[in-house]
Amino acid sequence: MSSRSETPIAAINAALDDLAGVDPIYQTVAERKTRLTAISQVIAKAEADRLRVLAVSEDIAVETGARSTAHWLAAETRDGIGQIRLREKLAGAGGRTTSAMGEGAVNVAQAREIVDALARLPKNLDPELRDKGEAYLIGEAAHFGPPELRRLGARLLEVIAPEDAEEAEYQRLLAEDRRARAATKVTIRHRGDGSSDLYARVPTPVARRCQTYLESYTAPRRGPLGDALGDDVDQLPAPRRRGEAFCALLENLPANALPKHGGTATSVMVMIDLESLKTGTGLAETSTGDRVTAEQTRRLACQAGIIPVVLGGKGEILDLGRSKRLFTGPQRKAMALRDRQCTADGCTIPAAWCEAHHHNQPWSRGGKTNLADGKLLCPFHHHRAHDPAWQTHHHANGSTTFHRRT
Repeated sequence: MSSRSETPIAAINAALDDLAGVDPIYQTVAERKTRLTAISQVIAKAEADRLRVLAVSEDIAVETGARSTAHWLAAETRDGIGQIRLREKLAGAGGRTTSAMGEGAVNVAQAREIVDALARLPKNLDPELRDKGEAYLIGEAAHFGPPELRRLGARLLEVIAPEDAEEAEYQRLLAEDRRARAATKVTIRHRGDGSSDLYARVPTPVARRCQTYLESYTAPRRGPLGDALGDDVDQLPAPRRRGEAFCALLENLPANALPKHGGTATSVMVMIDLESLKTGTGLAETSTGDRVTAEQTRRLACQAGIIPVVLGGKGEILDLGRSKRLFTGPQRKAMALRDRQCTADGCTIPAAWCEAHHHNQPWSRGGKTNLADGKLLCPFHHHRAHDPAWQTHHHANGSTTFHRRT
């Protein structure tokens, strides 16, 4: 360390040692407020000095053999490489922002938002306008934190060059959409324990639409989950509520509205032996090799997109679906007009979110697919209607009740 910097840094360390001897528990509220804001300014000034040194220290990597000066400093200070690289980025930006940090007027998080906002400005923008934008954001940093500065930075061009802002914003959004589309992906990992992990990266407008759909299910005491689960839904963690809503959303997708594969409607085949289908006990296997319960198969058989493959005792195919197994669009519309909502007693889920259920005679036992044999149940109560642990009662007034078997 050179003598010119050694003395000031030693003085800073000595001052901090003295400050450590002042126990804040014995200070007044006013004194602690002053101390907190003052030490924050000291930290910002120290950070600015570190940035100034980083900006001219590429030779440290050469001398030490490190991949970069950032990697060397991360190892020396045991700090995260991401944080050091951020500081390198800020150091390279220089200009008024670094000076403002040296004055304690801007902290690292604020500086990052300012530098990012300036980087998003058009490359051919007049340098004077760029300087004007930087000065504007530095001034606003006295009043706003990083999130607010990010929003101000997103519309910086409207402040410094309003005549160019609309066209620039249009081009920015086009480029943003192209990048988002290029990065779009969905991955599915089957965990082998009956659950699967889904990860998606999609354009924000698509994600917002999905979010709106899920919120229509999860709104407390108003959405379908709130009606079906009662007070319990409010106790569920938000990720669990969204997960349940996502499952309900997928299960209610009309298969006839999906793209066709080889000229046939999108469907999943489920293989099950006749006895298991009739009794509701035992196991079935999908065409993808996954095992499901007979109860799940019977419930899914009521919905479009599921084709049960019924097997005999020797594995021969007795029935590959049934031409009139699924309720038609007009039949579902008629049920919606008749039932209005889920027919389970006390349930208010609207018809649009319900599933058609064979209630007089189950499809698995030769039930007919006509209007008189169908009634609407929400996904929650449709599960229950096919759950062997519950007994289902259909009443003359069209309502449905459930009682646990003893």
